[in-house]
Amino acid sequence: MSNYNDRPERAEPPPQRYFALSPDYRPPSTEVGQELQDLDSSRPRRSNTNNSAHRVRFSNDIPYDNARRRINTPIHTITDSVGAAAGSDPRMDSSNLSQPHASLLKSAGNRGEGRHVEYAFAGSAEGVRSPGLFNRDKGSQEIDESGRDVFRLDNYRAWVSRQQKRARGPRVKLEKAFNEYYQKWIIEGLLRQRPLPPSSDGRHIPLSAGVVRKVPLIDERSGKHYISNFIRSSRYTKWSFVPKQLYFQFSKLANFYFLIIAVLQLIPGLSTTGSFTTLIPLLIFVSISMAKEGYDDYRRYILDKTENLAPAWVLDPEGTVEKAVSKSIAKKKYRRERKVEQDTTELQGIGERQEESVWAMIQWQDLRVGDIVRLRRDDSVPADIVILHATGHNGVAYIETMALDGETNLKSKQACPLLAKHCDTIEKIGNCAAEIVSEDPNADLYNFEGRVALGGETRPLTMNDVVYRGSTLRNTDEVIGLVINTGEECKIRMNANKDVRAKAPKIQALLNRIVILLVFVVLTLTVGCMGGYYLFRNSHERHAPYLRDAEVPFAHIWFGFIIAFNTLIPLSLYVSLEIIKVGQFLLLDDVEMYDPETDTPMVVNTTTILENLGQVNYIFSDKTGTLTENKMRFRKLSVAGTAWLHDMDINQDHQEDSLKGPNQQIDGEISINMATGRDEPIEAPLINNRRQSGSVRTQWSRLGHSPTIPKTEALLNYICRNPNTVFSRKARQFLLCVALCHTCLPEVKEDGEIAFQAASPDELALVQAARDLGYLLIDRATQSIKLRLQNVGGEYITETYEVLDVIEFSSKRKRMSIVIRMPDRRICVFCKGADNMMISRLRNAPLAKQKASDVERRASKRKSVEAERAMNRLSGTYSPRNSISRRNSFFRRGSGRKSTDLNRHSVVSDDLDTWLARRETLDLDDATAYDEDPNTPRQSMGLSPVLLAGSNEIYDGIVNESVAADDGAVFERCFQHIGEFASEGLRTLLFAYRYMSDEEYEQWRKVYRAATTSLVDRQQRVEEAAELIEQNFDLAGASAIEDKLQQGVPETIEKLRRANIKVWMLTGDKRETAINIAHSARLAKPFSEVYILDATAGDLQEKITSTLIDVGRGMIAHSVLVVDGHTLGIIEKDESLGIMFYDLAVRMDSVICCRASPAQKAGLVQSIRDTVPSSLTLAIGDGSNDIAMIQASHVGIGISGREGLQAARVADYSIAQFRFLQRLLLVHGRWMYLRTAKYILATFWKELVFYIVQAQYQRWNGYTGTSIYESWSLTVFNALFTSLPVILLGMFEKDLKAETLLAVPELYSFGQRSEAFNFKKYLAWSFSGAVDTVIIFMIVWGFYKDILFTENNSLFPLGQLAFTAAVVLINVKILILECHHKTIITFGGFSISIILWFIWNLFIGGIYPIKFGPYIVRGSFVHEFGNKLGWWATAGAAIAAVIAFELGITALHRIYFPRDQHLWQEIEREGGVSAVLKEHAAEEGRASTSGGQQGGPMAASNDDLERQPLSPVLSEGSSGREQQYSYYGSSQFHDLHMPLSSAQRSQRLPAGTGAHGSMIRKGKRVQTA
Repeated sequence: MSNYNDRPERAEPPPQRYFALSPDYRPPSTEVGQELQDLDSSRPRRSNTNNSAHRVRFSNDIPYDNARRRINTPIHTITDSVGAAAGSDPRMDSSNLSQPHASLLKSAGNRGEGRHVEYAFAGSAEGVRSPGLFNRDKGSQEIDESGRDVFRLDNYRAWVSRQQKRARGPRVKLEKAFNEYYQKWIIEGLLRQRPLPPSSDGRHIPLSAGVVRKVPLIDERSGKHYISNFIRSSRYTKWSFVPKQLYFQFSKLANFYFLIIAVLQLIPGLSTTGSFTTLIPLLIFVSISMAKEGYDDYRRYILDKTENLAPAWVLDPEGTVEKAVSKSIAKKKYRRERKVEQDTTELQGIGERQEESVWAMIQWQDLRVGDIVRLRRDDSVPADIVILHATGHNGVAYIETMALDGETNLKSKQACPLLAKHCDTIEKIGNCAAEIVSEDPNADLYNFEGRVALGGETRPLTMNDVVYRGSTLRNTDEVIGLVINTGEECKIRMNANKDVRAKAPKIQALLNRIVILLVFVVLTLTVGCMGGYYLFRNSHERHAPYLRDAEVPFAHIWFGFIIAFNTLIPLSLYVSLEIIKVGQFLLLDDVEMYDPETDTPMVVNTTTILENLGQVNYIFSDKTGTLTENKMRFRKLSVAGTAWLHDMDINQDHQEDSLKGPNQQIDGEISINMATGRDEPIEAPLINNRRQSGSVRTQWSRLGHSPTIPKTEALLNYICRNPNTVFSRKARQFLLCVALCHTCLPEVKEDGEIAFQAASPDELALVQAARDLGYLLIDRATQSIKLRLQNVGGEYITETYEVLDVIEFSSKRKRMSIVIRMPDRRICVFCKGADNMMISRLRNAPLAKQKASDVERRASKRKSVEAERAMNRLSGTYSPRNSISRRNSFFRRGSGRKSTDLNRHSVVSDDLDTWLARRETLDLDDATAYDEDPNTPRQSMGLSPVLLAGSNEIYDGIVNESVAADDGAVFERCFQHIGEFASEGLRTLLFAYRYMSDEEYEQWRKVYRAATTSLVDRQQRVEEAAELIEQNFDLAGASAIEDKLQQGVPETIEKLRRANIKVWMLTGDKRETAINIAHSARLAKPFSEVYILDATAGDLQEKITSTLIDVGRGMIAHSVLVVDGHTLGIIEKDESLGIMFYDLAVRMDSVICCRASPAQKAGLVQSIRDTVPSSLTLAIGDGSNDIAMIQASHVGIGISGREGLQAARVADYSIAQFRFLQRLLLVHGRWMYLRTAKYILATFWKELVFYIVQAQYQRWNGYTGTSIYESWSLTVFNALFTSLPVILLGMFEKDLKAETLLAVPELYSFGQRSEAFNFKKYLAWSFSGAVDTVIIFMIVWGFYKDILFTENNSLFPLGQLAFTAAVVLINVKILILECHHKTIITFGGFSISIILWFIWNLFIGGIYPIKFGPYIVRGSFVHEFGNKLGWWATAGAAIAAVIAFELGITALHRIYFPRDQHLWQEIEREGGVSAVLKEHAAEEGRASTSGGQQGGPMAASNDDLERQPLSPVLSEGSSGREQQYSYYGSSQFHDLHMPLSSAQRSQRLPAGTGAHGSMIRKGKRVQTA
């Protein structure tokens, strides 16, 4: 229930089925085959992009749809170590395996620590270890009774073995040998960059003030000075830019191809087109691309300078740093006055003149190892330092490491006692002759080894003594430290990626293959023309006297035709691509991705990989600062059996927003966590852009159900009106617990307001909530706490509470206690902690455990039923699809009707998860009733249904005093509330208290004092002493703290899930915190199965195997895998474990990696890239600990958030809020992918159409290579006449509106499956181009071969006729037929290109020199053929014939093979997506309402439909669980494509078969037979 890990305020994740799998588990051989139907001997060939519905694709002689089978085996039951308490319930009998869906959690008592969960099999213990499980003699496959293939566990192990052998195969060995050779001869030999050997005993750093400013220390490993503190996150240096970019540019095969052609042209006698016509343009184009890359990287360098030039204060008693500069800069910008406490040390009392004389300001990049630096509050740490002195209480400094590990809790650091007593003044520091011995630089953020020697005494240095670069000093006035690591040797930089490669678009791989194909086409044309020439020579040339002795050598013919046809690969391909990407970059300046609160727009740092944004398969997200706002808010509480909502902070935020004005208000200011149910409309703010404001009650009303939980204002009013009731006394005691049980310090600001300093944001939230509820902390001296509160009479009084002892939190205890002497002189112990630690310490513990067990059993049963219903809906809703059927659209095929028939629609649906979330807190019986009436509002446990949130006037029924007086009822309702709070992702704590006598306290105090002063096993003895007093508590209540998510995070993740993008969360925070946020952000659902891999709990291989079995069975509605950094480190060291782990990870719906270092984050991203090569990864984060992950991914996005701009300046793109990601990917990503794909296809098509005319003409000129086109016109063909169409298409094309793409995220799979640009698509365009060019040439040649001699029948009119037809056709095809989004700009470009062609004809006709040759140009267009009707008629006929062919192909495609975008385009033309969806949803809602049983999950009103256009309804002819959800569209639509759950990825049914039988079309519905 609660989550009390590192700090007492930590909350436990929602109650889930955590599968801590037993290491002793072995499945029986008779069941393994059934469990592992997917783990076959040929194990997966992954295909994320070919069919986005499936993340893992099985093949090798096994049909794809046969590799996914439903398994008719009983579901495993899961037991708990405390299951005995639940054993009396016959419904939970673990032996009853015959009942369907018996996978119910059997848990009672404590959860979390001590849990023992295992699979219960019907087989005996002997059978579990049957040797038949691994018997390889039976073959790799067996056939069960139904004739289906069954795969065995030994087959999977054989696959793992094959993967290991492949990892050590010849290709890998060759690559390894090459890398070794490169490292030895190039890196170490040529560049002299040898790896540094380890030092003999670490680096020895003397503590000597100012000495290193004169003579820098020498690094023992290199024999040179330690490296500077300069850091570089840019990709290039001034020395590496040119060679790296040349390699990168010519890795594009088109550029390499043209380089070869340019070299051939330089050979005299080979080229018929000149010597430099390819080389000079190639150099220009490559230079432009290199300049753009250089500019992008230069901007990163400028941002790096911000950090490198930041100021730092160093101890410089001898004035070696120039004083004038430091003084002037300090006075202007950086001098900050701070209030100094009276009892601080002598160091703080140093005067300004003395301070300026010994402290000098330098830039960060000038810091050296051995420098003594001074930090002030809120300063960033410039390098890794060892603390010498801190001015905090007891010498403690509070450090924020959020940018390092993602943790929001402040870390307490303290100087080593040996240093602390010798470094508390400037004078002592100058006289201290200590020596620090530090470990060699390494990437381990969680361990440090070192020592300090002073005066013959040596003390160890640990993590408690060091602070790393990237941290920030908080709540501490001043810290003095010694620099031990600088620059790239700092821990945070050691975790960053080194030698980051330039990122290339995914399209480039296919583009390179097409270039290779075109090279073969050029060679084929060359061979064909050569053959034609030799035939012509034998039949004509040798017999023609005028051609005698005119034979051409073979080499000249071969290379001449290669050079002539090389233009099939357009020279300007990549440069024009860069131009359209600049245009796309300008169009990314979208106001919808602008954050007015921080005045931050979307920033593009690189334009090279824009199209990758439309093909993302995996998103790896940081937690802190990326998903969350780093703000903790007290949100709910449970006291005396009643739950209350605390939203005073939200109302204050809305009041502040209202003062800002309507233009600065932002949609959806309220985090979704504050709502009891999570059924908010996810489309409203993103489609309609409606401004939201008002009270919480108004917001809740928009969420679609009436709120029923009272606010804390009503609680205070009730206490005021009924001060002496049992409930009121318990409520006051609970509020007192919250106000006293913490370690916060109050601080009075200049304006008189009181702020609080807290070691963790959770404690800060609790103290602020106590202030809001009338218990204000106004002072905390060394041993007392002063509170200002209202007494029973309503008067404000100040009470002083004496603090006797504080038992601090530890990760083992998961609780903290404080011993207080109350104003009435009684002694009270207040304690708060995780519920599983607190329940057993209550005064009536047996009763509490029984009630907790009952609540847990009901919750488990309810969740299992919900999971079953979700499985039924998932299996019965969406028709299965497979890669063989080639049904790549959302919609079902019809009987051949035109797709324009939109009279028959079915209703859009993707609100299954939202609908289920509204029932997450209902009991089983309530859930059944809810199914019958989905609009029934949720009732909160123990509350009157007549009470609305915020009602301060109605008090009858708020509180049941009889319940408040009944311990059993209070226990049950409190634990029930904790379960509710946790299921909403809130962090829960249980509060308790007890009074004790003075004699008992004195006896305990002696034991506790002895424990705290012990030199042996101090921590253990302290914990044992705490156990003596932390007993027999009275329950005070429970709190729920919200780790506030950024606006729109759950909605964004939901849309990304619907877009078939897997979202993984990689964080350095603790496991429980990560799981909480996963539930809040919808990474985990209420019915998700959460599997935890923990290396400390047993054999990892057995755990992974067991999880594979469970997930592979296909009966999991939604699966989540949780792994920590320690476990991941062990997995990475074992090759077989790594193969199995990553195989498991790609099967899961989501993965959460906690306690991960930056290097592990990057390694995880890289491993997924290697495991699923066809996938495209995106990493998003905001801190310096995310840089390595961002650089390792295909696409890196930085959040310009509270952790600074470290990630934003390194990333490829930067946004201000996570919610902007959905518009960036779903809208702009799709558009940019489509534009780039169409540009490439259109470019290849136009070159084919134009230049193949040349090849056809060779037959009529004796294969001499004579061009049909005049050379001047040929030279400017691309630049003047056809570049504008493809560029405009690549910049402005939009196939669907943003409204549609946001409303239907499933359309994003268009890019994941590479539908816009693939080899099949290229061949289709090539076929079209081949037919087009043949039609053009045949019509043109047919006209000219029979022309009368009285007309101009020379080569120039013939070529200009073909040229005219090609230019007009190219512009019509690209800007009229292919361009869906036509604007004034595209029509302008169309007109300009065609008009320019005819102006060009007039131009060359007037200036062309009069000379004899094949092309008689001067005056021909005006006087010879331009005035002939036959010439114009032939051009018109050729153009019309080609357009008719193109329109016919398009019509056939749209009628018989429509794609998603075609059908949604028609819906848009029908009147807009929103209007059509609302109209049909209203029609279906009325039909279902009148149909009795067909009421469906939602019969939406018009207002609801405006907010939530995607509303599920029950299809005709179905009832109960046989519900079919589909999208709007004609009955011709393809099968609905939806992202699949774990279950669907693990099971495949024959085409046309649902969970309840074959799909039968009846009218406009799809029913199950």
